[in-house]
Amino acid sequence: MPSFRLRDYTPKGLYARLTMLVAVPVVTIFAITTLYYYQYHIRDVNEKLSQSIAREVALIGDLCASSDYTAAATATFEDRLGMAIDCQYTRGLSWPEGAEARFGYARILRQQLDNVTERDIDFRAIEKGAVLDFRVVNDASTVRILINRKRALAANTHFTIVWVMLGGLVMLGMAFAFLRNQVRSILALTEAAKAYGRGREVSAFHPSGATEVRDAIRAVSDMRARLTSFADQRTSMLAGVSHDLRTPLTRLKLQLAMMEPSDEIDGARADLDEMSRMLEEYLAFASGEEGEQPDLVRLDHMVGTLLERFDRAHMAPPPVMTLMARPLALGRTLSNLISNATQYGERCEVRLIKGPRRAEILIDDDGPGIAPEDREAAFRPFHRLDEARTQNVPGTGLGLTLARDFAHAHGGDIRLEDSPLGGLRVRLRLPY
Repeated sequence: MPSFRLRDYTPKGLYARLTMLVAVPVVTIFAITTLYYYQYHIRDVNEKLSQSIAREVALIGDLCASSDYTAAATATFEDRLGMAIDCQYTRGLSWPEGAEARFGYARILRQQLDNVTERDIDFRAIEKGAVLDFRVVNDASTVRILINRKRALAANTHFTIVWVMLGGLVMLGMAFAFLRNQVRSILALTEAAKAYGRGREVSAFHPSGATEVRDAIRAVSDMRARLTSFADQRTSMLAGVSHDLRTPLTRLKLQLAMMEPSDEIDGARADLDEMSRMLEEYLAFASGEEGEQPDLVRLDHMVGTLLERFDRAHMAPPPVMTLMARPLALGRTLSNLISNATQYGERCEVRLIKGPRRAEILIDDDGPGIAPEDREAAFRPFHRLDEARTQNVPGTGLGLTLARDFAHAHGGDIRLEDSPLGGLRVRLRLPY
């Protein structure tokens, strides 16, 4: 039985999580407060007001029915209680047009009237609900009492909720704006880190946001500066090594060129050429194309141009695709992959797939392929496969290593799969 995990039901993004963290408690407290306000506080207030009005109505009904009734006493009650009283209402029990028998808290008012008197009392809300019209039926007459509804029921209680809601929305808006500014700094740091990882320059990137975010931005900037310094020193050292090694190789080539041709001389020349190629690949692997800046590249044009060098490589009409990459590094990577496919197989097919967020380059061959358990090992530097790819084939074992380094440096990936042609499929993915 799968265990319950809260993160499976919460947003994944930081801004969404912070928004939920702020909004959910505020909305919950507002809902609980509103429920309590209406279910308990306002109900209690209206119950007390209704109880007071019911007692006054019952008292006036008793007064009008007694022998002590006088017009002066009625006028006194009207003045002291703030209501209109007609002890000899002669127009029967007809109600004005628009009178309402049902309105807010009418049931509570009816209960209070039943509790304080046994007289037959009916009431309606008239004048658009602003006045309560009570009719007290006595033995010989009907008493009409008009009371301002505000005295009997708490009026405009919804205004309190409206103001609280407006205040809560303003506070939530301010909180969301603050959170957005904080998350914007984190997103800027993320984009800068991605750009640094892909070898791109980020202009006008300065620490901003909370202290912790600023510290993280400074740490990333310092780390990038140290890595850049280390890479520059390594590149400079390798350039010197390259120069020192190329000089004796060039001298040996010149000496061999001046000798009489023979099988031994031809073999030595081939060895020197192979050493030169190996040296170039070693230096490319170690330097990682550090000096090249990314640029917009038409991938379909580049692949089409590269395939002109290989007789056994073919490509279906590709879609138009443009992406940001280091052109020389991309060309070297594709050339190595296509060269491997044509070298180990008789057929090579290249296909470009235009996805919604990234481009895919599929390179299939009909060669011996690589066993699934050996495919990860094939990406290790200087690793040569004994069975699928024999050691009799020239190379340094750096082609797939350089291809993976290139893919990762550009935010992509590379995979080895079974090919429909029966050999190996190389799937290179690069973001737009």
